[in-house]
Amino acid sequence: MQKGENTRKHIIAKSAELFNQKGYSASSLSDITELTGIKKGGIYRHFVNKDEIALEAYNYAGSVVGSKMQEAINQQETASDKLLAYLHIYENVVENPPFIGGCPLLNVAIESDDGHPILRKRAQQGLEATLAKMQAIISQGVESGEFKADLDIEALATFALSIMEGGVMMSKLEGSNRHIRMNITSFKAYLKHACLR
Repeated sequence: MQKGENTRKHIIAKSAELFNQKGYSASSLSDITELTGIKKGGIYRHFVNKDEIALEAYNYAGSVVGSKMQEAINQQETASDKLLAYLHIYENVVENPPFIGGCPLLNVAIESDDGHPILRKRAQQGLEATLAKMQAIISQGVESGEFKADLDIEALATFALSIMEGGVMMSKLEGSNRHIRMNITSFKAYLKHACLR
């Protein structure tokens, strides 16, 4: 790998950490230069503007979390346990999140809701991709006979992602993992009583 590509990847990785902790709007180019040790001219050799860095940083953070998520899912056999794996990777979100600063999708979705259409679109794509993966897991559960045949696949995926993101948000805000852990327990009970055959 060439030095220029290494530099670009370094800027993206460090900016991803910065944006996921501090937020896009609150982070300046000076923050990026301080964190990376690269001067503004060096940053602009690799990126047109801060928006481009933000999109690449979000992609990077999402890929890190996505890899950890897929690894956790691959270790499970049942559809129920695969869905629960989404929540389990955040069960220590306060001390040990899968990416520094918490969930990139949640952070970008909240920050970009009204103020940054480019980031909002990227967050929407992340939302759609995550829901599609969850729906695929649920569909496999229906096909294998694990889940009820008349299960509303889309609704269950939405519910699963909502309690994951809600638990992450509440736990991060309070500084305690208890909310995400309560959601794991509640979701496990819900799957057992409402979804399993």
